[in-house]
Amino acid sequence: MLMAVVFTVCLIASNLFATKVIAFGSITLPGAVLIFPVSYILNDCFAEVWGYRKARLVIWTAFAMNFFVVLVGQLIVWLPAASFWDGAPHFNYMFSMAPRVALASLAAFLAGSTLNAFVMSRMKVASSGRFFSLRAVLSSLAGESLDSLIFMPIAFWGAEWKALLGMMLAQVTFKVVYEIVILPVTAHFVKALKRIEGVDTYDTGISYNPFKVADI
Repeated sequence: MLMAVVFTVCLIASNLFATKVIAFGSITLPGAVLIFPVSYILNDCFAEVWGYRKARLVIWTAFAMNFFVVLVGQLIVWLPAASFWDGAPHFNYMFSMAPRVALASLAAFLAGSTLNAFVMSRMKVASSGRFFSLRAVLSSLAGESLDSLIFMPIAFWGAEWKALLGMMLAQVTFKVVYEIVILPVTAHFVKALKRIEGVDTYDTGISYNPFKVADI
């Protein structure tokens, strides 16, 4: 439950942090890249320890809470501001996501996180639980790539394709390298979880239907 809460907070916070673009030399990235990969690391933990079905439930819960924040944030933007308050432009900039960007963000997260959990689950069964580090990297690479392939073209529709592909490649590379660097911590954490919880789930004979949320 605590991990699910952190997972959800990381997703919501990443949408807020994405409003600032940071630069590393000539490479520009949204501020969300510093925290969004944490959600994929936690996703790996869910799928590895508790299996795809629990990961699917957490993903949909985080999706619903993120949608709630986007919806309420937009509602507050529409409400009239007090005459003495001068922070409206800044608040509106943070929370007034264009419908296209909001749709891109939600769809990309849902598809990318689900693919990440699916790949992690199937590779675990196929490898009999071995090669966790390899599975964590490959599942994140698949999920992050799909996330960027959905989000970037929708959110930045009309941008030059060369620049768009450059941003996509930079984001995916940064996020995967981020996960590789933190892998020793992730692997240790997963081992501790399995020991403490007494659980090590293998997804045999389950439905991978992403919409079958009630199947836990």
